[in-house]
Amino acid sequence: MSKSAQRRSPIRQIENMFTLAQIREAHARVKSGADFPAYIREIRKLGVSGYETWVYDGHNTYFGNEGFTLSSPPLFPSMPVAPKVDRDQFIKILKLHQQGGSDYPTFCRQCGETGIERWVVNIINMTCTYFDKSGEPILIEDIPH
Repeated sequence: MSKSAQRRSPIRQIENMFTLAQIREAHARVKSGADFPAYIREIRKLGVSGYETWVYDGHNTYFGNEGFTLSSPPLFPSMPVAPKVDRDQFIKILKLHQQGGSDYPTFCRQCGETGIERWVVNIINMTCTYFDKSGEPILIEDIPH
């Protein structure tokens, strides 16, 4: 391809693109919710500006610069999400998880049992918002940094 054709090409490299392999490597160091803040700092350095986690199968969609997105495959078989939220019970299991009391698959299962469908992490604002099946926010937390 000539230099002039390269300049006209609509395809261009997006800076700070990240890969699922890089994210998996960072996530491998997470043993419990207590490791979450360090994980967030690490993937932020990769160029991740946020992500959405779906409880029913554990898949994530990661967001980066200039509209770049990347989705992971499901992490486990599909499981149900309760139609009604038990906010008090959810907060208990969340606190336990954040203190290192559960692993990720257990936490996801418990989220589903308490009616949490997904969560959205905004790395720019350092928040994590948990949603029910109707899309209503149930809890917004600041991520320690």
